[in-house]
Amino acid sequence: MAGAVSALWRHPIKSHGREALPAVTLAAGQALPWDRCWAVQHDNSTGPAEGWSSYQNFMIGTRTPGLAGLWADLDEGAGRVHLRHDRLGQFSLSPDDDAEAKAFFAWLAPILPENRAQPRRIVRAGTRGMTDTDFPSVSIMNASSHRAVSQRLGRPLEPERWRGNIWFDGLAPWEEFDWIGRHVRIGGAVLAVQDRIERCLHTAANPQTGERDADTLGTLETGWGHRDFGVYAEVVEGGPVAPGGSVEVLA
Repeated sequence: MAGAVSALWRHPIKSHGREALPAVTLAAGQALPWDRCWAVQHDNSTGPAEGWSSYQNFMIGTRTPGLAGLWADLDEGAGRVHLRHDRLGQFSLSPDDDAEAKAFFAWLAPILPENRAQPRRIVRAGTRGMTDTDFPSVSIMNASSHRAVSQRLGRPLEPERWRGNIWFDGLAPWEEFDWIGRHVRIGGAVLAVQDRIERCLHTAANPQTGERDADTLGTLETGWGHRDFGVYAEVVEGGPVAPGGSVEVLA
């Protein structure tokens, strides 16, 4: 039985905005194009000025829930990210420009807790992607699992909270957890599913307001005995992916 791709998302600056995509072409050994290409390093970071390092070195929604309210629009040709936030308005920057990055941090200041680490610089991970994994991962989300969480929570829940790349529908809730160690064909690409994704408090924050308003972690724990949602996969065969494309387990 096959499911179908229902949505595609990328996050050009890690934890700082999301963008829906009409289609994408995946490449072997790379993250979804432009996904988490950049990340905002905080002033307590021990990470390098360029290249991948652990999420602990960056400004993330677990510590700064207001970041969940950011939406993005990337101009790939110009290398500019256009951001919007219900509270802050709009801002545009080239993440590789240090002066524009500093102006960006000033724009963000009203939603940054004063008792937390503050942004220091933006670093680039490129096609490697500043993923939470130590390999260039693509995250896969099951819409049926999302509906199961919403039903147990007793209210509609925005899928953007999970910050996934590829969403699919048409299969049973939590079926994706059975894919660990297997290959899945999604559209014209093949991915090796590696691990479940353990979630954090970022998922509790509303993607419109940036306010924490849903006990997503408690709901996962009481309903299913874990804090996992979605799976990490690695692209082993590149190819085009678009909503409506099939999702099928190969082996």
